[in-house]
Amino acid sequence: MTERQQQPVHIAHLIWHFSTGGLENGLVNLINHLPQDKFRHSIITLTGHDPQFATRIKTNNVSLHCLNKAEGHDWGTFGRLNTLLQNLQPDILHSRNLATLELQVIGWWRKVPLRLHGEHGWDSHDIGGCNKKNRLIRRVFKSFVQRFICLSSEAEQYLTDIIKLDKNRVERICNGVEIAKYANALPAELTLPPGTTSLTPIVFATVGRLASVKNQALLLRAYSLLLQQHPQYGTESALIIVGDGPCRQELEQLRDTLQLGSQVVFTGNRQDIAQLMQRFDVFVLPSLAEGISNTLLEAMAAGTPVIATAVGGNPDLLPAALLDTNLVASDNPQQLANAMLRYLQQRDALTYDAELVKNHCHQHFSIDTMVQRYQKLYEMTRMQT
Repeated sequence: MTERQQQPVHIAHLIWHFSTGGLENGLVNLINHLPQDKFRHSIITLTGHDPQFATRIKTNNVSLHCLNKAEGHDWGTFGRLNTLLQNLQPDILHSRNLATLELQVIGWWRKVPLRLHGEHGWDSHDIGGCNKKNRLIRRVFKSFVQRFICLSSEAEQYLTDIIKLDKNRVERICNGVEIAKYANALPAELTLPPGTTSLTPIVFATVGRLASVKNQALLLRAYSLLLQQHPQYGTESALIIVGDGPCRQELEQLRDTLQLGSQVVFTGNRQDIAQLMQRFDVFVLPSLAEGISNTLLEAMAAGTPVIATAVGGNPDLLPAALLDTNLVASDNPQQLANAMLRYLQQRDALTYDAELVKNHCHQHFSIDTMVQRYQKLYEMTRMQT
């Protein structure tokens, strides 16, 4: 065994920005659960990181680096990455999403032994990966990557059928969730909107970045329809929107336009998501596009019934028994309103579906399964050196 083979595998993770988000949460979970004695990590960002978010990393084998990419086409980013990789000498360069794919040419130039690229979801301006320029980028730069990682069957089909990757170069690894963390959390304190006067209201909620691709506007419109058609449930329900982002003001204006001010609360970012999931009665994911949603998995792990749009990896996650009732179109407020109404009219479904999604998540989407898949892939580099 060579000296290099005796050292921990050094993974350079290349991402756009290290802050709150599904991709970034998945990276944190992966780093926290891979064996510290076998791996070390360099997180390379194009545009920086949120120091508070970075505290979620609980291991001491991680370094952070920023390429300080300027807006637009900053060709200097390639040179800065070249210098950084020369200094770091990683065993693996693992880039994620389209914004970092072109930089894999530097990993090839520096002869990084294993070059991986993850596809974690669609950009809001390119739902489904239809943009011709983006397809061309993937086709041109795929030759610099040895293995692609996708999260959903939809993405796997896109890479093999549209980008024309050989199937043996594509790995589908679903996100995993810390089962015990979400299953055993105590319910959080939560201030309900003033219009909710019932002693046992049903709390509908969503958690995510307030951005167009997350489509919280659909949820607001669906909830408005529900209350227009069934006003008796106005005092027996509430909608909680957790998160922050560029669309917050627009969404708050929509809430007021729909006259939902007494029924809907925007909480901003919260750090107690596990506790909140225990407090919510129904979790709703209204996205226009998803890879594999961490928050959807977290809700199921907590035993919170889920409703989701039929996009990305969402159909891969829900139990088969809920696909007809709880998987809805991303552009149909009435369909979403009907799915929410079912829980108001059939309260026993809350208990039944809570057990259903919890058991399904525990059986299929544990974080241990995800980490084992990545560890096996990362250890390929030892077979190549």
